[in-house]
Amino acid sequence: MEKNYKDTLNLPKTDFPMKGNLAEREPVQLKKWDEQKIYQRMIDKNRGRETYVMHDGPPYANGHLHLGTILNKILKDIVVKYKNMTGAQCAFIPGWDCHGLPIELGVEKKLGPKKHTMDPVDVRKACRAHAEEFVGIQRSEFQRLGVFADWDRPYLTMSYDYEATIAREFGKFVKNGSLYKGKRPIYWCACCKTALAEAEVEYADHSSPSIYVKFKLNDDKKLRKEWGLGDEEISLVIWTTTPWTIPANLAIALNAELPYVAVKVDDEVWIMAEGLLDSVMESIGRSYSTVVGKPSPQELEHKSCRHPLIDRDSLIILGEHVTLEAGTGAVHTAPGHGQEDFDIGQKYGLDILAPIDDAGRFTKESRLPWLEGVFVEDANKLVIEKLREVNALVHTHAISHSYPHCWRCKKPIVFRVTDQWFISMEKTELRKKALEAIKQVKWIPPWGEQRITGMIEARPDWCISRQRLWGVPVIALVCKSCGASHTTPDLVDNAVKFFEKEGADAWFSHDASDFKPKGFKCPVCGEKEKFGKEPDILDVWFDSGVSYSAVLESREGIEQQADLYLEGSDQHRGWFHTSLLTSIGTRGRAPYKRVLTHGFVVDGDGKKYSKSAKNYVPPEKLINQHGAEILRLWVSAEDYRDDIRFSNEILNRCVEAYRKIRNTARYILGNINDFDPNVDMVPEDRMPEIDRYAIAELGKLTSKMLAAYENFESHAIFHTLNRFCTVEMSSFYLDVLKDRLYAEKKDGELRRSAQTVLWKILDSMVRLMAPIFSFTAEEIWEIMPKLAGSSGSVFVSEMPAKPQFDSQILERFSKFMSLRQDVMKALEKARAEKFIGNSLAASVTIECDADARSFLESFGGDLADLFLVSGAKFGKAEGAYLVQSEDNKGFAVSVSKADGEKCERCWKYSESVGKNTEHPTICARCAGVLSS
Repeated sequence: MEKNYKDTLNLPKTDFPMKGNLAEREPVQLKKWDEQKIYQRMIDKNRGRETYVMHDGPPYANGHLHLGTILNKILKDIVVKYKNMTGAQCAFIPGWDCHGLPIELGVEKKLGPKKHTMDPVDVRKACRAHAEEFVGIQRSEFQRLGVFADWDRPYLTMSYDYEATIAREFGKFVKNGSLYKGKRPIYWCACCKTALAEAEVEYADHSSPSIYVKFKLNDDKKLRKEWGLGDEEISLVIWTTTPWTIPANLAIALNAELPYVAVKVDDEVWIMAEGLLDSVMESIGRSYSTVVGKPSPQELEHKSCRHPLIDRDSLIILGEHVTLEAGTGAVHTAPGHGQEDFDIGQKYGLDILAPIDDAGRFTKESRLPWLEGVFVEDANKLVIEKLREVNALVHTHAISHSYPHCWRCKKPIVFRVTDQWFISMEKTELRKKALEAIKQVKWIPPWGEQRITGMIEARPDWCISRQRLWGVPVIALVCKSCGASHTTPDLVDNAVKFFEKEGADAWFSHDASDFKPKGFKCPVCGEKEKFGKEPDILDVWFDSGVSYSAVLESREGIEQQADLYLEGSDQHRGWFHTSLLTSIGTRGRAPYKRVLTHGFVVDGDGKKYSKSAKNYVPPEKLINQHGAEILRLWVSAEDYRDDIRFSNEILNRCVEAYRKIRNTARYILGNINDFDPNVDMVPEDRMPEIDRYAIAELGKLTSKMLAAYENFESHAIFHTLNRFCTVEMSSFYLDVLKDRLYAEKKDGELRRSAQTVLWKILDSMVRLMAPIFSFTAEEIWEIMPKLAGSSGSVFVSEMPAKPQFDSQILERFSKFMSLRQDVMKALEKARAEKFIGNSLAASVTIECDADARSFLESFGGDLADLFLVSGAKFGKAEGAYLVQSEDNKGFAVSVSKADGEKCERCWKYSESVGKNTEHPTICARCAGVLSS
């Protein structure tokens, strides 16, 4: 009767399923974490240890999560979990930006025209309710991702204590004298009817009319005589892509260092920069007949031209901002509509003319009745037609160029001089101090330093006022006698007391007299009694920019700088930028030690990922289909330092990579199901060489992954782990190990040695992967054998210590693997031609030089097992299944049928099969195992 030897094998057994069923399993795990308070236990275990401050930049409490916010929060979660698992106390307090335009516009949409008849306090209550709703929605969505945080105690910029802190920090700028109100050019959104911060401006392609315009030079007899002219009209030719600003023109700027020419075009004389003459003529499709003169800019300075549409002169001035990059070298200057124009206008004492209202429509100040009430974009066509009528238009054509747009409504913005509140970049040397502080911060990637340095160097004074309702007010009183606005530290202190009890709504529900301090008077006219409240609110970037004060200092009692700020690269001009300015302005230091930035999510073709681009997939759909773990894997697999690609193809690759890592864990769990690390461990010095090699590979993996975590290289963490599972383990070690695990004595030292290595691999791997593969790591941890005293959650355990590992054995096996791949090629050739099926049916003959033979012989009787064959010998490699090595000179391998018969138990071929009368169909090794 034939015996069934399958039941004598140590086959894998595990309850760990092959399929993750993540979408169904993850919510169960989330409930466990919540019930067992795992986040709090993770923090509590490190009480008294060194703190690591990871400060959360607040997303807007408006709308659902998108892939960008998911990417950001998962990257932060990886850092928080890793730091806590390495012994640092790293609490994570999530925050939300609750004020500002996105929320107010969302409420406007809900309320409709009703908003305009409502009390401001009621509108603000609606905004607060809207923000609270989305804080709840986004909190649930973040939790679904497996992100650990103090979700019950988030910080909200609309909480009363936070609003009081905003006012308190505002007061420090009042006290140090760097706050002022004045007319300066700012970004203005006519659609949203408010000033915009630089961080609220996006650049996008825009089609604009490009026009060349003649400004007739007021008659100059001296030039006419020098140039030998009669009564020809002499004009300076300017170029602009904003025809609507022509009514605000007050000057034409030249560069003192550039040569200029006067050229005859038909019966007129045009003046422009010599270096741009040919390109201008080509652009307008005209030609000149002769150069009549070369006026110096200094000669033309303080002369004037006649405005082509309005009865006034335009002064000729000199400015270094004039270049040969584009245009004519004669720059149209409207001090009310541009920073450079404003600055040069101040130098020459020009008026500040910006004849448009908050809605971007022309006012009577334009002195052009046909323009009154016309929107700026619509005015372009009218201005061009009028210029054509008066023969001032030289040429017009459309161009597409990068132009600033409002980040919220996506409409083109305008540059407009208005009365606003500013923080000076110079008065207290804020710019200089900020630039010095930038050098003390570690920027990751390093180019972040150059980027924010350039922004701080070039930025104007910070416009901190906004013409909206939902936010913290600019705490100032407006004199009812003369209209002047004024604030004092005492006024701010009084407001802070109200805000602490009632929030910033107090400013809108109380009378100005409730805030006015004793002795307050108008600095302009001396008024002491009649005051109103400043209607503007603070820039929301000021709100989030003082989060270190509201959250770290006031709430958590942390006086040190945050260890890490981590946000998208747009925050160099946003949160990184304003946090730096507020902290330097009030504390003289940066609020952070390190700043890490990531790119933006784009689709597989590198295009912006958005609903409007029709390449958008709702994250909840992805989670319901694949599970949050796959999104966590995607975040870690991509190099965040560049833009991060996302597509179905990329997601499918992530699913496949996850499957391989999960299957590696499953294989190990199945083979250590009867292993107790407390009693069954085999010391390393008693292990076979291949086991010691695997321990060394584990040491290398651990060292690499810990270094990658320390350097915030999550993509290196994933790829190192993925390679370890698929190459070092599955393609070699685990394959070789199967025979020992399945066929050796169940509790014999050979099998226990293999199990020791597998347990150590899994024990380290599960902890190393936990910050990224949080759900799967916890699932593995719950069922794997553990040492006595181990924690109930992987997140309350510690990361493996940085190991010492045997680099010599790694070098030895690296050399062996180079030779082994030639053996594998020969076996694959034999398999492809159906000479063998399983490689155990084969024997290999190796032809090589003496050094290679000596090296391979040093592996002794394990050589055939390492090649996964039943026999290995040295000699002449010949026959149909022969491979000559391309990489190892003189090395050749041939495949032949293995000697002996197939063992029914282990499937190896052996001449010992048939020699045991009790077990005639199995090999001597297997018979020995059974008899023991």
